[in-house]
Amino acid sequence: MRYLGIDFGQKRVGIAMSDEEGKIAFPKVVLANDSDLLRNIMDLCIQNNIATVIMGESRDYHGKINEIMWKIEGFRKQLEAVGTKVIYEPEFMTSVQASQITGQNDMLDASAAAIILQSYLDKNKK
Repeated sequence: MRYLGIDFGQKRVGIAMSDEEGKIAFPKVVLANDSDLLRNIMDLCIQNNIATVIMGESRDYHGKINEIMWKIEGFRKQLEAVGTKVIYEPEFMTSVQASQITGQNDMLDASAAAIILQSYLDKNKK
């Protein structure tokens, strides 16, 4: 089973995908957080036979929900309304981790999404 990972941001949304066995996450693309976002993600899900989306759950240093989490939750509801299964994976400083690994580049948000997705995959190995 292939999974799609999302690092949801105010302006950009990083997308990652797993391999077909659901073992390894790869950065895929960075999408604009605009009115086409839902359609673009659904197109990726259909083209790649993805039934489950893993979204980063954003919390602050004290474990409390961040301001962005309310927007993440709203987007999760949109995905579920069109029949997509969404699972939250705790994420903390994934963009910082990604920049330490890859440096600052155009795929930084997708790399952060890959970190989120890989965390989920590692916890759920069969």
